[in-house]
Amino acid sequence: MTVSTSVEPPRARPIDAAEERSRRERIAHWDAVARRWQRRRGLGGAYHRRLERVYRFLVPAGSRVLELGCGQGDLLASLAPAHGVGVDFSAEMVSQARQRHPGLHFLEADAEAVEQVLAGERFDAIILSDLVNDAWDVQRLFAQVRRLAAPQTRVVLNLYSRFWELPLALAQRLGLAHPVLPQNWLTLDDVENLCELSGLRPIRRWQEVLLPLPVPLLAPLCNRLLVRLWPLNHLALANFLVARPAPEPLAEEPVVTVVVPARNEAGNVAAIFDRVPEMGAGTDLLFVEGHSQDDTFAAIEREIAARAALPGGRRARLLRQPGRGKGDAVRAGFAAARGDVLMILDADLTVPPEDLPRFYEVIRSGAGEMVNGVRLVYPMEKQAMRFANLLGNKFFSLAFSWLLGQRIKDTLCGTKVLHRRDYERLAANRAYFGDFDPFGDFDLLFGAARLNLEIVEVPVRYRERTYGTTNIQRWRHGWLLLQMCVFAAGRLKLV
Repeated sequence: MTVSTSVEPPRARPIDAAEERSRRERIAHWDAVARRWQRRRGLGGAYHRRLERVYRFLVPAGSRVLELGCGQGDLLASLAPAHGVGVDFSAEMVSQARQRHPGLHFLEADAEAVEQVLAGERFDAIILSDLVNDAWDVQRLFAQVRRLAAPQTRVVLNLYSRFWELPLALAQRLGLAHPVLPQNWLTLDDVENLCELSGLRPIRRWQEVLLPLPVPLLAPLCNRLLVRLWPLNHLALANFLVARPAPEPLAEEPVVTVVVPARNEAGNVAAIFDRVPEMGAGTDLLFVEGHSQDDTFAAIEREIAARAALPGGRRARLLRQPGRGKGDAVRAGFAAARGDVLMILDADLTVPPEDLPRFYEVIRSGAGEMVNGVRLVYPMEKQAMRFANLLGNKFFSLAFSWLLGQRIKDTLCGTKVLHRRDYERLAANRAYFGDFDPFGDFDLLFGAARLNLEIVEVPVRYRERTYGTTNIQRWRHGWLLLQMCVFAAGRLKLV
């Protein structure tokens, strides 16, 4: 990328005298801060180290990252980007950033007009750390961000909580924090509204940094655990928000692969062929047979041969599952899938195949990036779910909503849908959680949350089985779910 060392982008709109005066005052202020604040210390050092840890969790190393309001570039550098661009309107800050981090690109420019500098650039992540409260026109700033974002871009920002306005003023007087000029002090509700007005869609929000002081043992306890708990989270210093570009429909209809894990489901095979609808540019059925004790494998083979002989016969394939458990079957099916959109359909047909177009439409329209079925909205058929299972599902829905930071009403509905490109990213990061999920549901939910994908739920009417018996062992699997909750808390929440 070729850029000038100092850019004063032209403004197409009339210049607001008050805005221009404020802008020059702020440039002079941050130039002065940069000249006298060579090293972080005290409150500022502990706070910024905590921010770096949180951002490293949110932004994978090796990403293309843009930071607006980058200051000396330390946060950007801590993310180890493959391509990192920092933008700040303070010439002194940019000069120091270039000296400190010569492997990154730093531009002197106004974040509220940065599109003119970076036209044509697209980034995996755009971060705004403690910037929006200092911006003149936050909606215009977000509109710039939107125009630099690709469909998969995540926008991550943090801002001070208004609860800390007086403590921060005192810290600044004592020299423990950067001095600032009068700020906006926006709430998260304000920021979410401005995002939506600017073409960005908020995914999740939360609080960080309960104790911004380097106190051994106490600071980790406060900043990793206690800040996650109500009502202490409302006392936190930093509010965080992750957003993505507002969804747009796919330009072309995708091919769909429906993966059907099947174990002891011979009596349902013909109905699956009959009832799964055609979707998008074509629908493939991919059966993964899992060491059945009945003739499920042979039944699928017979149906594939019979349907292939018919005019316009159904496209279907059959795999033998290499390992054990539904999770292993799903992973084998997704690895062999040829479609651009991947779906899971349980072979017990308790979720009607006729509902799959609802899931497809969410993906096609861009309204969600991972679609999860939810069985707990509509009344169920009498024997569809045991009472103890129902209570367990409700408990785990609350637990996983807290863990994932997005509303999850039903964790164990087998029907889930996502783009193959997102699944491939999820699979590439699977080592972060490990391969311990026998169900497959949590591998996908945890992975989607780790990538900050927007999870959307589609209600379905849950039906009774008409053939065979459930493979769920409620007490043993319930205990396993509790273990997974504890594990996920350490990997997703207590970072």
